[in-house]
Amino acid sequence: MSGHNAHSKPSWLRIRLPRTDEYRWMNQMARDHQLHTICTSGKCPNAAECWGRGTATFMILGDICTRSCRFCNVLTGRPLPPDPEEPLRLARTIRQMNLKHIVITSVDRDDLPDGGAGAWSQTIGAVKQWNPSLTIEALIPDFDGQTGLIDQVLEASPEVVSHNVETVRRLTPLIRSRAKYEVSLRVLARIAASHSVAKSGLMLGLGETEEEVCQAMDDLRTAGVEVLTLGQYLQPHSALLPVSAYISPEQFDKYRDLGIERGFRVVESGPLVRSSYHAENHVFIK
Repeated sequence: MSGHNAHSKPSWLRIRLPRTDEYRWMNQMARDHQLHTICTSGKCPNAAECWGRGTATFMILGDICTRSCRFCNVLTGRPLPPDPEEPLRLARTIRQMNLKHIVITSVDRDDLPDGGAGAWSQTIGAVKQWNPSLTIEALIPDFDGQTGLIDQVLEASPEVVSHNVETVRRLTPLIRSRAKYEVSLRVLARIAASHSVAKSGLMLGLGETEEEVCQAMDDLRTAGVEVLTLGQYLQPHSALLPVSAYISPEQFDKYRDLGIERGFRVVESGPLVRSSYHAENHVFIK
């Protein structure tokens, strides 16, 4: 595959995290209101750019996940009970931050009978009530493919609903602890059949081939996905999966072209692209 060996990080991935006043203020606001932003906990390289455009990503339902995927830096264990005040606290904070578009995501909550779907619905409802002009992307877990739970989120009417397949079919059992490729495709087909825009993403550099990436694109298009994000996998720490290859910017450009050829309305493809990159541009009327 077109890329760079995984022993040394290439120049196009050497980034400095932002240190602007706006970045510090947004960070402090989230901390003061006991909210988790993926922008900072994930050390996202695009945080300052997104925040400068009035976009941010918040994680609900705590910061401890019931799953232990081999690519993810989120804590694994037994989560605390959901905070009933969180939906309102998030809604008010977003209003104070004067945001235009937000992405809401969550840890997996396999410990809850509804997988957290009720909290998702309440959160989106509260955020919309307090921020009527705001647009929302819900980046959801798979809810074990239970359509009734997925529908609870869809009925709250987020403009975009994303669920990441993360990798190609062959590598899924190696990197995702519980989620299954086919289940993810069914979740995405359910989203695509609703009023929301369906979106998904892949991390590259885990050992996939170009042919497998193209097959995944075909699978996602068949499911009705309209927005695709492709970015470089980076190993968060040594206990997680190592990088197999650093994919070149030119190869990412090729994948963007291949995606557009397949009919995706938007393909965000680049080494530093993350699921929420340019998320505000993924809102369009179906």
